[in-house]
Amino acid sequence: MSRKAILALVLAVTSMTGPLAQSPGKIHRLGLLATSQPTATWRSAPNLRALIEGLRQLGYVEGQNLAMEFRSAESKLELLPKLATDLLALKVDVLWVSTCGAPLTAAMQVTTTTPIVVATCSDDMVAAGIVQSLSHPGGNVTGIQKLTPELAAKRLEILKEVLPKASRVAILWDRGYSDFTADWARLRTSAQSLGVTLLSVKAKNPAEFETGFATIIAMRAGALITFSDAVGYVHRQRLADLALQHRLAMMTPFQETTIAGGLISYGPSIVELQRHSAVFIDRILKGSKAGDIAIEQPTKFDLVVNLKTAKALGLTIPQSLLLRADEVIQ
Repeated sequence: MSRKAILALVLAVTSMTGPLAQSPGKIHRLGLLATSQPTATWRSAPNLRALIEGLRQLGYVEGQNLAMEFRSAESKLELLPKLATDLLALKVDVLWVSTCGAPLTAAMQVTTTTPIVVATCSDDMVAAGIVQSLSHPGGNVTGIQKLTPELAAKRLEILKEVLPKASRVAILWDRGYSDFTADWARLRTSAQSLGVTLLSVKAKNPAEFETGFATIIAMRAGALITFSDAVGYVHRQRLADLALQHRLAMMTPFQETTIAGGLISYGPSIVELQRHSAVFIDRILKGSKAGDIAIEQPTKFDLVVNLKTAKALGLTIPQSLLLRADEVIQ
């Protein structure tokens, strides 16, 4: 056979194996495990919408090369292990969990091989035995650690700037949530130095909000601080409404709660952290092992003040605080 004939044959074979002959691209399957987000509206939640946008920016489009399977315990934490098992039965390539604590524990109990990405973790991931080190996690877990107990103390300091005479401050939180052990310890130390009595009030689900606020009022608290749990984030509008109804100055970690009507917030943007968690998913889908991907930590913290709420509460926000604010809601 002549060289020209051989070349023609090679070109013909190449054309047959080109785009028209390629098999469809792989559809990656992503499992999402949440604690409180209502299943019916999960796609419209700001944090999950940000995750979807982050994935899209990296080239993952649902219905084209990505399938997303969402499961939420809707505040019934005992359901999490079964939900995690259900997701694994769907052969997900990556299991994404919203936070440390119950959802991550459930995920780690049911798999030691499927890669797990945790979007926001307030726990000390090394001390808790979740990872071997921040630089090299080992195992099958990676993600973002927002362990910032110093922010808990800072929030109390900022609240005292607004209410210098406040001597009794309520902390509305789920005391069984392991993430907040360090926050609570740092907050107690700060409270002692500021001459503030902390009032611990339990609220582990939305059904306990009403009772929690009634307890806060009965304790004659002058202000309120919430911790960064998933229940507080998902049901932030209800918290903001109750705080305003009871005329309580509320400090939270979430700027979305302040936008909803809370007085003030200080902390990293949960929306941006969860958007960034898409980067971990991308690296795993491209072949990296979760245990080789370093844990990241936030470096930017936003101070947001709601002047409309301040006016409704009859409070004057110090000018020095307004000048430091990253956002002021009029």
